[in-house]
Amino acid sequence: MGGSDQHRQRHSQTADPVVVFDDDEQVTANRQPTPAGAASNGTVVVKTHTEYSAVARNSSSDSFAVLVHVKAPGMTDAGAAGDAQPRAPLDLVTVLDVSGSMSGHKLALLKQAMRFVIDNLGPDDRLSVVSFSSGARRVTRLVRMTDAGKALSVSAVDSLVAGGGTNIAEGLRTAARVLDDRRHRNAVSSVVLLSDGQDTYTAVRRWGSEAGNYEALVPPSFLRTGWEWSAPIHTFGFGKDHDAAAMHVIAEATGGTFSFIENEAVIQDAFAQCIGGLLSVVLQEARIAISCVHTGVRVISVRSGRYESRVHEDGREATVQVGELYADEERRFLLFLSVPRAEESDSDTALVKVVCSYRDAATGGDVSVTAEDTVVARPENAGEAERSTEVERERVRVEAAEDIAAARAAAEQGAHKEAVKILENRQRVVAQSGDGNAVIVALGAELREMRDRVSSRERYEGSGRAYMLAGMSAHAQQRANSRQVSFDAFGEAAQDEATLSYATPAMRAMLLRSRGESDEQLPKSGVQKT
Repeated sequence: MGGSDQHRQRHSQTADPVVVFDDDEQVTANRQPTPAGAASNGTVVVKTHTEYSAVARNSSSDSFAVLVHVKAPGMTDAGAAGDAQPRAPLDLVTVLDVSGSMSGHKLALLKQAMRFVIDNLGPDDRLSVVSFSSGARRVTRLVRMTDAGKALSVSAVDSLVAGGGTNIAEGLRTAARVLDDRRHRNAVSSVVLLSDGQDTYTAVRRWGSEAGNYEALVPPSFLRTGWEWSAPIHTFGFGKDHDAAAMHVIAEATGGTFSFIENEAVIQDAFAQCIGGLLSVVLQEARIAISCVHTGVRVISVRSGRYESRVHEDGREATVQVGELYADEERRFLLFLSVPRAEESDSDTALVKVVCSYRDAATGGDVSVTAEDTVVARPENAGEAERSTEVERERVRVEAAEDIAAARAAAEQGAHKEAVKILENRQRVVAQSGDGNAVIVALGAELREMRDRVSSRERYEGSGRAYMLAGMSAHAQQRANSRQVSFDAFGEAAQDEATLSYATPAMRAMLLRSRGESDEQLPKSGVQKT
């Protein structure tokens, strides 16, 4: 009996005989600590933009907008100089649906996608494969992706056989044990979940229910409590029969993204874009702290999507929990301030101080970056004040995301005409913004696509729900996920540019690699094997 057959014999699909998964392969020796602030390629860039360049001295505002813009350092320039810090290694657990509906072509495509993932992991990365159907099993322990580790993982993936029901919750519980019981830890941890069906073993309400019911599928150790950090679960709904609402909630509850793989043939591309990000994490546990400078300025609210924010009771301080960022990844948050009238002698008003603190993922060093104080001019007459394009663009994006959620809620209640109207009105506003920015143009196209997919119960049940939820996931996280907006004349799925607009160079590079582009055609990126 060959090694792969012995492996299958040791692990039945109903239950894994190992009680505690503490047999993970040891990680490489810890790198020498690097002084705080020595990131792989510089530090995060923090900028602010005021809604208007000036506010009249005798005027006040209860909703003056300030944009906080954070951009993570890249990994390219230092690499080109030959002195790049090694990237942060990854512990990855893939949780794969092998129920009966995955048989045949679907399973073959999944295996192909997994071989791509394995091939692109480096020797410091570790991978554990978990499969589930009626039950779940750990197919491989958390093993380093050396040549031997890759061969073992490929053999294990190739041995997967489809059959049985769909027990997503048990698959995630097994993944939680892999991460919770490990003796060693790499700097970055993540879970990838793929399913083409609906969990038939866990009691949760379905369509039209409160989304929180689906959190019963998520093991407690994955749920973020307060300001604690957990490994994100990036979910992939495969085909048109998966439970999009469940997959969206699982991702949302853990800080992951939900991707909709409508065309089954692009599963490898979807995985590629995801791991392109995971292999380029440059900062972790990032938090933004905002403090008011002028004694009369107050923070009224923060628009931060799915990122938890808090405004202190007195309005003098606010915080946003950002978490991990990939190389070159950006986040934008809108603050709304109360700005008082100025004294006759005041030529300007210092509004807020913004500080971004985080841990460098590769070195473990703590870093703190302070932006220049945000100041607004206070002339006697502000009629000629310049309006910020950056602030307006973010306002357009945030309001569109809110209307997408409203249209989805209407469609869930069967109010398809109302859903279409919400999206039509928002599409008109986006078009009237007169902004030729690629992100805004793509947003208009996205709203048009959504309008079509919510137009009837049949369209919404078929693909609209999953498409809408994937869009909500991308905009709430400001992170690229995978969707396709249409099929071209050759039957190929076109990537949704609205979603792709969040993609980093590393994610785009891995996506191109998946599509078979030559190394010479790939843009420089931070994706490198360690």
